[in-house]
Amino acid sequence: MPPLKHAVLSASSSHRWLNCTPSAMLEKSFENKGSEAAAEGTAAHELCEHKLKKALKKRSKRPVSDYNTDEMEECSDAYVDFVMEQYEQAKQKCKDPVVLIEQRLDFSAYVPDGFGTGDCLIVADDTLHIVDFKYGLGVLVEAEHNPQMMLYALGALAIYQDLYDIEFVAMTIFQPRRENVSTWTISVSELLDWAENELKPKAELAAKGEGEYCSGDWCTFCRAKATCRKRAEDKLKMARFDFEEPPLLTDEEVAEVLTQLPDLTRWATEVQEYALEQATKHGKHWTGFKIVRSASRRKYTDEEKVAQTAIKAGYEDIYRSTLIPITEMEKLMGKKNFAEILGDLVYKPQGKLTLAPETDKRPAVEDVFEDFKEDE
Repeated sequence: MPPLKHAVLSASSSHRWLNCTPSAMLEKSFENKGSEAAAEGTAAHELCEHKLKKALKKRSKRPVSDYNTDEMEECSDAYVDFVMEQYEQAKQKCKDPVVLIEQRLDFSAYVPDGFGTGDCLIVADDTLHIVDFKYGLGVLVEAEHNPQMMLYALGALAIYQDLYDIEFVAMTIFQPRRENVSTWTISVSELLDWAENELKPKAELAAKGEGEYCSGDWCTFCRAKATCRKRAEDKLKMARFDFEEPPLLTDEEVAEVLTQLPDLTRWATEVQEYALEQATKHGKHWTGFKIVRSASRRKYTDEEKVAQTAIKAGYEDIYRSTLIPITEMEKLMGKKNFAEILGDLVYKPQGKLTLAPETDKRPAVEDVFEDFKEDE
């Protein structure tokens, strides 16, 4: 079967086009570049699919991938264990629940040409449970009001609502590398109300490339992010802070700068990367800039030959032995063996004090001054 085409208004990009409706059409003029992270994520999903099918006693051929590691094995095992646990719970309340893997879901009743693929659906009376596997490390994904999951839910309800007495939809983000298992439940009536009154109008605008441009954290994976004018305008608003009149920022202004700083830094890096790519790969000349080479360090052309030559010349003290890093050691042994063998020989010191938004899930440090003294 040929691979499915990618939906313009996809579930995976819905967080963006629901907040910035013209972005979906704008993106079409940019090349969709793959990445190592995306390829690794695909490999992890394929392994999860295989293992879950085997757990359900279905035929499956183990995928072969260059990205496979002990960590990926452990993460996929944990995902299968979680799904099977949820399946067992569903069987206690429903005599004939079903588990669907990599299920195509059509939500075009609300989103023009909208469809996607759900990693895992557990369909049962009372509650439909959707589980989405995330292998990424960079962005922590939450299930609450997650539009991707809500779209999957709409697609699943279109198929199974008449076959099962579904009143609630549970949505779980399973993100093992961030130790994140986030579950959120919504009633079917609330979901359909959102679909009709919020989703559908915005999807219609997005399909036409209409509406207002709006920047935010949803810009992270937008292909137009580096050259988007609206995003640039919002980031450059920082320049309104006049550092001479008055000479000091107010507390409120400092707080606003802190809020915008992470995204501002990320945006500046993205613009820089875009400009470099255009200059090196497409011959673009940027007024006032030139292409140069960064400083580099000397390297041996052949370490074995270097060692032999140095020893022959009478130099014997040429090796330095160090342990491999903890993360690499854990991958080598596997988490379980690592904990049993080296668990008592590893400790985790307190992290450095840092400012974070109040929405950050980490607990606030109460005795700040005592911690500061210890860090000095």
